[in-house]
Amino acid sequence: MAEHLCGSEEEFVAQMNQKAADLGMKDTHFVNCCGLSADGHVTSAYDIALMARDLTTRHPQIHDYCTIWMENIIHNTRKGATEFGLANTNKLLKQYPYATGLKTGYTSTAKYCLAATAEKDGVKLIAVLMAAPDIKSRTADAQTLLNYGFSVCRVYQDQAPPKLPELAVKQGEKDSVALAYESRMTYVSTSGEDLGNITRKIKLPKSADAPVRKGDTAGKIIYYLGDKKLGHVNILYSASVKHAAFSDYFLGLLHKLFFL
Repeated sequence: MAEHLCGSEEEFVAQMNQKAADLGMKDTHFVNCCGLSADGHVTSAYDIALMARDLTTRHPQIHDYCTIWMENIIHNTRKGATEFGLANTNKLLKQYPYATGLKTGYTSTAKYCLAATAEKDGVKLIAVLMAAPDIKSRTADAQTLLNYGFSVCRVYQDQAPPKLPELAVKQGEKDSVALAYESRMTYVSTSGEDLGNITRKIKLPKSADAPVRKGDTAGKIIYYLGDKKLGHVNILYSASVKHAAFSDYFLGLLHKLFFL
């Protein structure tokens, strides 16, 4: 696959290392694309978690494949077709009700490793195990880590933010412009805070000066828990408003004279 995509394994590995750097995997250096032990071929549990997060958020369909427990494979050779069963080596899928993947690994040097993903009550977690002595220990330790994560993590998502008013526009071809939230606020707590006491405060100017460009930031909504600021979401202009020309003022005056 590496040779097909990049022409050589060396070039493919170079791109692997560039991607690792882009993800902030500071303790990772790839030497080959197969994952087998080699001098200088290293990573860390934290870096594996970064890689797993990028994979599962950018390509969530990976869970459709890594949760298959057993599959029959047809192996075609010159001697004919042979069918064999391929079993998933991630035992969490059968032993942990919230498991959603992801990847097991083993070499004689790294021992038994696992990047485990799980989801419960809207919380998605990643647990990484390295150098476990056997499969049983790897699976049990992953469950312990995930159970701890689910016990301390709480997620707040603002599913119904306040309705936004239209903002007045000065010297524009239109008198006002619609607004929209850039995204929905999400906050993860790991300290047992009462997320039911979160408050919101919208900060917007009284008006905007034309020209206004769609997608630019008009203001923000800020989230607090007591005196603690949790974060904010930008409020954007939903449309563009050009600076008013003389003809716009003239037509506006006529409209006031004859229709008001």
